[in-house]
Formats: sequence, C-alpha cells, structure tokens
Amino acid sequence: MNLRSGLLNLPNILTLGRIAAVPAVVVCLMFDGRTAGMWAAGLFGIAAITDAFDGWLARRWGVVTVLGKFLDPLADKLIVMASLIMLIPLGRVPAWAVFVILAREMVVTGLRAIASSEGVVIAASDLGKYKTIFQMAAIPGLMLHYDYYWLFGLPWEPFHINAHNVGIFYFYLAFILTVWSGGDYLVKFFRVFTAEGGKA
Repeated sequence: MNLRSGLLNLPNILTLGRIAAVPAVVVCLMFDGRTAGMWAAGLFGIAAITDAFDGWLARRWGVVTVLGKFLDPLADKLIVMASLIMLIPLGRVPAWAVFVILAREMVVTGLRAIASSEGVVIAASDLGKYKTIFQMAAIPGLMLHYDYYWLFGLPWEPFHINAHNVGIFYFYLAFILTVWSGGDYLVKFFRVFTAEGGKA
C-alpha cells in the first residue's frame, strides 16, 4: 500500500482533521471569556470523539496502516499539549505540571524511537490509555472554566457546576497517571535493554 492510498481512508482523514483543529483551538484560547472557552471546548470535544472513533473504524474496516499508527498518537499529543500550554497564561493550569507532562511525552517518544530502531517493541500499558481519557475529560472543563447554572442561568439558582473545579480534578488524576505510566515505561525499557546484553 503506497502513501497516498494509505492516507486517503476515513480513519486517517478523521485523524488529520484532529490535527487541523489544533490551530483553531489555539486561536480560541488566545481570548479569555465564556464564548471563546465554549468554542475551544466544542472543538476539543469533537476532536476527542474522533479519537475514540477513528481507531475503532480502522480496525473494523481492516484499514489499519503504518501511517495511521503514526498520525493517531501524534494528533492526540498535539491537541492535548497545545491546549494545556495555552491554558497556562489564562491561569487555569499550573505551568510546572504542564512541563512535567510535556517532558514525559518527549522522553517516552524518544525511548520508543530507540526501541524501534533496535527492532524492539515495548508494549504500552493501559495506564497510558487511562491517562489520555482523563486528559480528554479535564481539558474541556478547564476551557469552560466558569460557573454554569442548570435552569434559567440565574446566579441564585441552587443547581450549578463550576467547570474549572471539574476540569482541575480530572487534570490531577491525569497528571498522576501521566507520571505513573511514564515511570512504568521507563522500567520496561531498561528491563528490556539490560536483559541479555540489550536484546529483547
């Protein structure tokens, strides 16, 4: 299968659409306010839905490609990291935590490249999947940020939710899983490359 035929299938097109959404999300997060946050959260939510759908569709249709395997995690990392970085100047996430998440992604990506160059495949644990799920849940809440009322939009209504509190709760759960899954991958990597002279 050549590059063109491998690219032009619906799952990969959905993945490319997720990448294309990144600059739109970034532009929305350049502005502080409810409307901008709603647009950003809406775009991010659509991207998250395509993330869950494109892999399932590729497997169901039997169109899993090497290019798709590369683009799918790349799209996830781009939209998540771009969103978190843009949320820093808005004061909605701590910069140090975003730095740790970014450093983890860079280290694990580098180690995967090293392992691949040696013909070694180190299986990812489910921790990474759960980390992504919590990130996808946290970021829209952090984008929405404000109090939202359930009935008539009146401040004295008893039923309301603070989107930021929900988002930051899931953010710290995702942060814990990010560090945990990164440590788990490091242990697996060094275990493989210290066994039998570095051969799996």
